[in-house]
Amino acid sequence: MQILWLGTRKRAALFLTGVIFGLALLQLCLMGAGRMAVSVLSQKIIPIYRVDTGEEKKVAISFDATWGADYTPKLLTTLKNENVKATFYLAGFWIEKYPNMVKQIAKAGHELGNHSYSHPHLNSLGEDEIRRELMQTHEMIKELTGKSCVVFRPPFGEYSNKVINVAKACGYQTIIWDVDSLDWKNLSAQEIQRRILEKVKPGSIVLMHNAGLNTPEALPGIIKALKQQGYKFTTTSELLLRDPYYIEHDGEQKPKGGYEGGRTTV
Repeated sequence: MQILWLGTRKRAALFLTGVIFGLALLQLCLMGAGRMAVSVLSQKIIPIYRVDTGEEKKVAISFDATWGADYTPKLLTTLKNENVKATFYLAGFWIEKYPNMVKQIAKAGHELGNHSYSHPHLNSLGEDEIRRELMQTHEMIKELTGKSCVVFRPPFGEYSNKVINVAKACGYQTIIWDVDSLDWKNLSAQEIQRRILEKVKPGSIVLMHNAGLNTPEALPGIIKALKQQGYKFTTTSELLLRDPYYIEHDGEQKPKGGYEGGRTTV
């Protein structure tokens, strides 16, 4: 009888140990799930740097406009002569200084993009301030040209989840670049050409500046060389893929279904 009781007590102890172990394992699982949930919620959103265009050799040239306009007419002449459409990302304070130039860019058929109003470090601003930066410029462009922008380039190429989410709520796709001309450093025309031609690939978005010292001299050679390589030129928004798509960790926008016969498939 005593032996039976001892056996029962041992079984009870083993059962209790199992229960404690099970509860501890459950707690670990819940903690892991919690960390996973936090990780998903805090996942960094990546904007578009370039686009997967499949077998099509497309490229989008873009100009940021934040200072000066003296060289812009020459850029527009080259683009017209080469039958190329580009995207001009305009800062609001630049628009205030050069409203007639904004109208000329739009009249020439180029795309207008939003580059904020005052060109601040948006990451340091609150959501309402970011929204004001975007919408003030948006309304200025619409009033001058009758056109609504759909692409936005953050100043300095700086972004965060907050910036991208506010831009999206304002109706914008956030665009960076994968080919930087560095023309703002006053590189020679030959250096600008070499940088771009060495780095460009199908689906590239090229960053230039309307006030770059040697940008007007570099542009014709860039366009001619890319045409010889079989590239076609398009605006940023025309380059972008429509849903369904996803964005790789390196900023490449890709179709979810892949390409089949040169077309996006779902």
